[in-house]
Amino acid sequence: MSAYIPLAPFYDELTRDVPYSAFADLYEEVFAEYGISAYTILDLGCGTGTLTCILAERGHEMIGTDYSEEMLSEAQEKCWEREFDVRPMFLHQSMTELDLYGTVNAAVSSLDSLNYVAPEDISEVFRRLRLFIEPGGALVFDVNRPEWFKSLDGQVFVDETDDVFCVWRADFSNDKLTYGMDIFSRAGSAWSRRQEEHIEYAHSIDFLKEELRANGFGEIKTRTLAGSENRVFISARRM
Repeated sequence: MSAYIPLAPFYDELTRDVPYSAFADLYEEVFAEYGISAYTILDLGCGTGTLTCILAERGHEMIGTDYSEEMLSEAQEKCWEREFDVRPMFLHQSMTELDLYGTVNAAVSSLDSLNYVAPEDISEVFRRLRLFIEPGGALVFDVNRPEWFKSLDGQVFVDETDDVFCVWRADFSNDKLTYGMDIFSRAGSAWSRRQEEHIEYAHSIDFLKEELRANGFGEIKTRTLAGSENRVFISARRM
């Protein structure tokens, strides 16, 4: 049961409360703090491309990468519904196999995408990001606090709209959060049921800072976003 396959067509419906514009504001504040005129930006783990589109509409040249073909399909369709000076490019790549055609001024990664990377693979992700971020460029990403993951253990959650009903139960052990989703979707008068499994890892902030420094990043800062206190945003400069 792979993640983000049955869920992809319904992801935007079930995440309407995500403050994407506030995320974009925070990223541009970080760019300004680092004195970066960010024009070409990588959206790592871009999902259905909502944030990619917002940043593109603000005048940035965007490259979105994701390992889920289904999520990228949603992103591509969304992209064609909007007008841009430069249309975003979407690439089917995992974080550990990132391979761009050139460098970018900055990279962002949203909604705990880095929590999906196993601890032993984090170094490789940062190494590849350093390869493709220009010297002096910025990296900004968020992760869920380990305490938040622990608090989810054993809890059951339900999300629903008129056409989809999603229920999932969380289990936390050995610094790993596992949750299986049952997704019931309606087509006409019939309902179908599909399942998928998600695994996220509880990375400590100190661990991530150490891995960033070991892979050539400095000026590391942390911050939070109002309304998203369970997330920690980490920014760093490519040295």
